[in-house]
Amino acid sequence: MLHKIKSVQALPNYMLSIQFSEGITKIYNVEPLFDKNPIFRGLKDSPLFEDVAVDVGGYGIIWNDDIDISCDELWLNGT
Repeated sequence: MLHKIKSVQALPNYMLSIQFSEGITKIYNVEPLFDKNPIFRGLKDSPLFEDVAVDVGGYGIIWNDDIDISCDELWLNGT
C-alpha cells in the first residue's frame, strides 16, 4: 500500500517530520543514510537539508534531482 505524503518539515539533528494523507505524522531520522548511501552525505552539514519538499504526487520527498526517499521507506522506518 502506498502512503501519500501531505507535508514534510526538516527538524534539527537530521530528523524529518512527515505528515501522511491518512492524518498520521511520523518522524524519520536521515542520519543513518549517510553511511548506507554516499549520495545522502551531501545533506550533512549543508543548508540543502532544510530544502526538503514533497515530490509530485506525494509518493516521496526530494531535495534535488539526485536525492530522494520513497513514501514507503518513510512510512515503514518512521516512528
